Amino acid sequence: MATVAFLGLGVMGFPMAGFLAKAGHKVRVYNRTASRAQQWLETYSGEAFATPAEAARGAELVFACVGNDNDLREVVNGEQGAYAGMQSGSLFVDHTTASADVARELAVIGAERGLGFLDAPVSGGQAGAENGALTIMVGGEEADYQRALPFIQCYARATNLLGPVGSGQLCKMVNQICIAGVVQGLAEGLHFARAAGLDAEQVVEVISKGAAQSWQMENRYKTMLAGEYEHGFAVDWMRKDLGIVLDEAQRNGALLPVTALVDQFYSEVQALGGGRWDTSSLFARLTNVRSFEDEAE
Repeated sequence: MATVAFLGLGVMGFPMAGFLAKAGHKVRVYNRTASRAQQWLETYSGEAFATPAEAARGAELVFACVGNDNDLREVVNGEQGAYAGMQSGSLFVDHTTASADVARELAVIGAERGLGFLDAPVSGGQAGAENGALTIMVGGEEADYQRALPFIQCYARATNLLGPVGSGQLCKMVNQICIAGVVQGLAEGLHFARAAGLDAEQVVEVISKGAAQSWQMENRYKTMLAGEYEHGFAVDWMRKDLGIVLDEAQRNGALLPVTALVDQFYSEVQALGGGRWDTSSLFARLTNVRSFEDEAE
C-alpha cells in the first residue's frame, strides 16, 4: 500500500479518490472548496489538506482531476502547488481533460524537478467513476505508466498508453469528436421518427440491434424522449472540450466540419438555459430550432 494524493474532488475525482482509499492506500486529498474535502472524509478514510503542496508532501503519486488548463496550472505551480510539495522521483498523474499543450508544459517543469508526469484523461462519466469502470487514455513514459497502472486500475475498466506526454489528451479529443457526432445523429433520428409519426421507442428497439447501435442510443434514448437531461456530462463541459479539440485542429490541420457544427448547436442549447443539461440535450434544441431560425432572419 502507498501514500498518494488526490487533488480535485468533483463528480469524477470524489469517487476516484474513494476507490484508492477502499483499495487500502493512504489518501491525502485537496479540494478548492474545503467543505467538499470534509464531505469526502465522511465517506472514506484519509486526510484533507489546505493546499495542494501539503497534500502532495510525502506522496509517491499525486493524482489530479480538475476543470481546465488554468485550474490545473493553479494546483500544480507556485509555492502552494503540488510540485512544491513533491519529492524528486515521485509521479504526477493528471486525469483532467485539458489541452495537450498544458500536459507537455507541466511535464517539462516536472522533469526539471525530477518528477514524472502522465496525462491520463478519462471517459465514462459520473456513472463510470462511481462504478470504477472508467476508460483512461494515457500519455507519458512506459516506466511511469507501469508504475501508475496498479493505482489506475482501482477505478478503471480499460486503460492504455498511447504515446508520449500529450497523447492521452489527443486521444480524449478523438473520443469527444466521436461522441459529438453520435449524439447529434441520435437526436436527429429520434426527431425524425416523431415527425414521421413513428413510435420512437419502438424504432430504437429495432435499430439498436443493428449497425446503428451505440452506447448513446442504449443509455440516452429514453431520457431524450422524456425530455430529461440531468443524467451525465454537462453541455458547458462539452463545449470546453470541443473548444480544445477545435484549437488543436487549427494547429494540426484536421478538418472537423461536423464537430464545429455540433459545437455551435451546443451553444444554442446554452442559450436555452441548458448549460448544465447533459450532452443528450441536443434533442431539446431540435424542438426549439425555429426560434433560432427566426432570430437569424
